[in-house]
Amino acid sequence: QAQLLESGGGLVQTGGSLRLSCAASGRTLSNYAVGWFRQAPEKEREFVGAISWNADSTYFSDFVKGRFTISRDDARDMVYLQMNSLKSEDTAVYYCAAVPQPTGAPLPQHERDYDYWGQGTQVTVSS
Repeated sequence: QAQLLESGGGLVQTGGSLRLSCAASGRTLSNYAVGWFRQAPEKEREFVGAISWNADSTYFSDFVKGRFTISRDDARDMVYLQMNSLKSEDTAVYYCAAVPQPTGAPLPQHERDYDYWGQGTQVTVSS
């Protein structure tokens, strides 16, 4: 059973940056689309963005477009979420998720589309 592990969360001031990492154990992330989700206190988990298995496409929710990017390093078998210009409303637990992505398939954007999940990493943005 593949497991994912997020790291890189922490406390940052408004306007600052953080880079989250997602690593897999038990299975390589190759051929998997990887998505990032977040859940703020008393809110439902929401889609942040995703990257295709070959990194030729990414997609982001409107509330992070222009501020967040996703990249992958297949040599290290890692996926990264770079978060810039952070706002207090970005405070949440961030999760990475993965699912095999057939060639030509669209990037999945819903929780139900993903097979594997990490435990999450806390990101707190203070003003």
